[in-house]
Amino acid sequence: MRTLEEIKRTVETGLGRFPCDLKLANVQLVNVFSGEIYPTDIYIQNKRVVSIEPGLTLEAEKNVDCGGAYAVPGFIDSHMHFESTMLSPEALATVVVPQGTTTLCADLMEIANVAGEEGLRAMLTCMDRLPYRMLIEVSSRVPTAPGLETTGAELGSQQVAEIMDWPESISLGELDPSKILFVKEEYLQKIADTLSRRKIVNGHAIGRLGQELNVYASSGISDDHECVTPEELLSRLRVGMRVLVREGSTERNVDALIGGVLKLGCSTENLCFCTDDKHAGEIMQEGHINYNVRRAIALGMEPMQAIQMASINAARHFRIDDEVGSITPGRLADILLVDDLTKMEPKAVYFEGTLVAENKRLLQACRVSDYPDWIKDTVHFKKPITAASFRCFSKDPKAKETTAHVIGLIDVQIINHDLIRTLPVDQGEIQRDLSQDILKLAVVERYGKTGGVGVGFVQGFTLKKGALAYSMSHDHHNIVTVGVSDSDMAVAVNEVARLHGGLAVVCDGNVMDSMCLPIGGLMSECGADEVMRLLDGMNEAVRQLGCQMPAPFMTLSFISLPTVPELGLTDMGLVDVLGHRLIDVETQGND
Repeated sequence: MRTLEEIKRTVETGLGRFPCDLKLANVQLVNVFSGEIYPTDIYIQNKRVVSIEPGLTLEAEKNVDCGGAYAVPGFIDSHMHFESTMLSPEALATVVVPQGTTTLCADLMEIANVAGEEGLRAMLTCMDRLPYRMLIEVSSRVPTAPGLETTGAELGSQQVAEIMDWPESISLGELDPSKILFVKEEYLQKIADTLSRRKIVNGHAIGRLGQELNVYASSGISDDHECVTPEELLSRLRVGMRVLVREGSTERNVDALIGGVLKLGCSTENLCFCTDDKHAGEIMQEGHINYNVRRAIALGMEPMQAIQMASINAARHFRIDDEVGSITPGRLADILLVDDLTKMEPKAVYFEGTLVAENKRLLQACRVSDYPDWIKDTVHFKKPITAASFRCFSKDPKAKETTAHVIGLIDVQIINHDLIRTLPVDQGEIQRDLSQDILKLAVVERYGKTGGVGVGFVQGFTLKKGALAYSMSHDHHNIVTVGVSDSDMAVAVNEVARLHGGLAVVCDGNVMDSMCLPIGGLMSECGADEVMRLLDGMNEAVRQLGCQMPAPFMTLSFISLPTVPELGLTDMGLVDVLGHRLIDVETQGND
């Protein structure tokens, strides 16, 4: 919030009565408001832009000759979950800020599902020290699928309304269609409370078209980040929803969507960029929002349009364009200096007028907070986990085979197919079938509440031996495991529990590698470089088991999601996502 004194000082500085703090001289200004690029100087005082007038001369305490570099607004990630990076908010700065991202719009639903409102508060204690801006999309679904999963905490409509009044809160977090189409009043109340505050509601409209999409949009939903085809993108625009074009670790949508936008000739003014879920190593290797911009330009989009999608479009969407999203007078001075717009590699990043990164490195590390002990003790089993925990019995104990629902993975997407496959049965137990690349999948309740274990089958991991386990399984964040043997699955799950949350790779009863994620069972206390080194080792161990996925643990974390078609798996069992109901693994009796 700007005070009278701050506004007065800015005005008087522009009139030459006080010196500016900083002059960025000799830039090519990328003006996302006017759509122009032109030479000028940028004057900054008390975190804000004072003037961009060409030919103006104002006194400044510090002058920086930018050598004709392009001055680009700081980029905005319009929807992300920082827990998926495995990094704390502090460690994440090392990764995203040098890439030019100065604002993160974060849905903290992962830590909220584990630890509720207190978990949210614990995550926000570091905000004043961050060299980027973290704004909160208030989690609307805690739990995501009531009655279909067990979570560590709940956020009711009254709590959500109170959190919406926090100064960091800018929107109601992603709300899936089942909450609207089944006319669930608790969620409609959350929408009403949000709209009454003149804030927006984020969507999650995966797989919805036609009248269902119209009904969904009519409730007040403002956007969707789940489009995977140009046709889906266009359908959202037609009903007045903005589209957040996503490029994550397992959700690679930029090429298809931007390619479709260019082919269809769609306006880009209602398009933004997001990452949703992206591992830190991939951000370091290829980029963050700057990757989306760079890739869009390579596909044929005009640089100005791609930059607008990453800045002013997102700011307007969240109704914060009076503060961020452009390099214009009165706005916070989030500025990237870039030599080549097509490469979009910042050589300098300014956050609120302070130089925070140069040449792909953060200038000053942001120390990871000392998180409270209780948030690092969230994994508890109600009963022991053994190989027997993962048995899956046929209804016919004498059968030799049966037909079953199998989660069929789709490359570089989080959606999946409901495959009907014939599986062998041995002594009443439904078996894996490695000849079809069908493995057993399980989700173990980890809050000490029910002791539930949901068991199903999945195709697409190509594991030849061993097992994996991970304590992040969207959105309930129970422990998810996949494997070639029940005994290895049990060892992997118990190793994750021993770590109080994390990842494990097991083969022949031995832990090949593991990684501790103690903060809510989701995030590390280590710095970014250490986390990336450890994750590289984990991924190499997985490759030795036969799986060649680029991000196997990210894929594993999404398999269980009970709101992404067509199937999900929770500690309660197999979920028919579109029907929002539990179903048997065997096909018989599910109608």
